[in-house]
Amino acid sequence: MTLTGRRVLVTGAGRDTGRKLALAFAAGGAEVLATARTKAAADKTVDLIRAAGGTASSAVLDLADPASIDALRIERLDILVNSGARYLGAVAGPADIADTIAGVATGTVLLTQRMLPLLRASERPDIVNLVSATGEPGQHRSAAHAAYYAAKHAQAGYAEILSERLRPEGIRVISLFPPDFVQDGPREAGATLTARSVVDCVMFAVGQPRDCFIRAFCFEQLALRP
Repeated sequence: MTLTGRRVLVTGAGRDTGRKLALAFAAGGAEVLATARTKAAADKTVDLIRAAGGTASSAVLDLADPASIDALRIERLDILVNSGARYLGAVAGPADIADTIAGVATGTVLLTQRMLPLLRASERPDIVNLVSATGEPGQHRSAAHAAYYAAKHAQAGYAEILSERLRPEGIRVISLFPPDFVQDGPREAGATLTARSVVDCVMFAVGQPRDCFIRAFCFEQLALRP
């Protein structure tokens, strides 16, 4: 698969899965805009991409801050990857809860709305949402805070209606609902899902011909042990 000529914006690209996504898109030939809350984190990803022969630039973007989203300047975009999200553990204070909901729910909506004119101008526009199984109805296996479930349900609901409404315009909206996963590990039956496998699903979806609209990836989860 080649992504040569396509411009990709990846949120949360300063570490972990967001960084892996940015590296994968660059390896496919895309020009990547890596965004993160701090310039140092985004620049580190850009350095890794350039060291591997890819093309990338960085920008500071705090999804919990509408002013930060409004300040983002970009002239062209083909793929928006909404992967930035602050995980919220079982114990969290009011400020952490507000920050997570603002970043995951409001941030996704505001950034996507801001990028839509650029995506509408693209010949191959895609929106990728790295949601979470916590955004699936009836899924209770994650130990995340209830507020994280709430934020991800909001993100999932937005992605669902956006997919239906943008389909006639040829804009694909692809959502992934992985369970809690690890960054690295064995990729075999019985093992915990890895970030690399999640990234591979994203790359598969955006690499499909334009008649193929994959709305969502849902994943089986390991059974809870007593």
